[in-house]
Amino acid sequence: MTMFFSGPGQTFSVSAFIDPIIAEFGWSRSLISSLYAAGTLVAGFTMTLMGRLVDAKGYRTMLLVVVTCLACACLLMSFVFNPMMILVAFIGLRIFGQGSMTLIPNSLVPQWFITKRARAMSLVALGIMVSSALLPYINTLVIEAVGWRNAWRLWAVLLLVIMAPAAYFLVRNRPEDMGLLPDNAAPSTEVDSLEKPVDEVAFTLERALRTSAFWIVLLAGSVPAMVGTGLTFHHMSILVENGLSQAAAAGVFTVTALVAFPCTLIAGVLCDRWSLRIIFSLTLLVGVVTLFLYPIAATPAAAAVLGVMRGIEQGFLTIIAGVIWPQYFGRRYLASIRGVATMAMVLGSALGPPLFGAAYDLFGGYREVSLATAALPLAAAISALFLKEPKDTGPSRALA
Repeated sequence: MTMFFSGPGQTFSVSAFIDPIIAEFGWSRSLISSLYAAGTLVAGFTMTLMGRLVDAKGYRTMLLVVVTCLACACLLMSFVFNPMMILVAFIGLRIFGQGSMTLIPNSLVPQWFITKRARAMSLVALGIMVSSALLPYINTLVIEAVGWRNAWRLWAVLLLVIMAPAAYFLVRNRPEDMGLLPDNAAPSTEVDSLEKPVDEVAFTLERALRTSAFWIVLLAGSVPAMVGTGLTFHHMSILVENGLSQAAAAGVFTVTALVAFPCTLIAGVLCDRWSLRIIFSLTLLVGVVTLFLYPIAATPAAAAVLGVMRGIEQGFLTIIAGVIWPQYFGRRYLASIRGVATMAMVLGSALGPPLFGAAYDLFGGYREVSLATAALPLAAAISALFLKEPKDTGPSRALA
């Protein structure tokens, strides 16, 4: 549910509001893109703090705060009338929607599962997949029916009426807090269940930062965020310029979501059984193929293939990101560690749209930037092959 309701702060949802906002105010597309990128950049720098707050205050408390703040950001969006107001609203949407509402569930669920963590994360990922499949169309219909301002107000109400009560009544921080163990494992003694955590690594953020694995995963995971957001933000423009209709271009999102659904489930099984670094590297190579496909997708069939490749990439990357951080660095300080990872992801996603936009202005098209940026996921795929699980032998082990 949290992943689904992160939608108001995600690019695939916000994109439905861009044209109506431009039409009302007469702003340029470059201005609205720059404001969105600036809001995303500011949001990115807050994710490290958000991760530490989640570790310190707990998942339920912070999720309630985040949901309330996201509702306020949606409400503010419904009243904007100048660029400064929309910048503040974008900051709120990106901090509490894209950033925090994905950070929290991706750190919470690994607290409860270890042996079947990937399969659990594959079910969580369905939330964002459903959101990305439905929200562009739902937003478009609501905007046409009641206007874009009332559409934002509706989101604020839904967050407070549905998501906030769910966070309060359903979320618990850790199984150990309730006398349980991850995967509902049976403790050998009562002390095991109440006090002794499962025998696994427990890196603090400071110790994680000293490992090569942290930086490889961080950088390799940030590349798809930057490239993918740039492609998503300019998706309609790229494919329409190729000669596709608006409907065919929009249909790629549906194909992507439909393919991503089963891919998350397949990835959940494979990541529990196979080498994560190999799966990670192969998935990044799919991103390379996607970048080569975008400039030449000029027929509905080519657009469908593009949607399939994006679905495979998104489905697998979602599960890999959910599994690799707790597997390599443990559960105890996971929110703090994933806060840095989320910061890198958000910052990367802020750079993508202006990069593709600037390249379009410079070259008069997207072919050059698509081919040039293919080098980034290729380099990330190669670096992923050198991943090794770090060994935790320091004092943080005792703190777990």
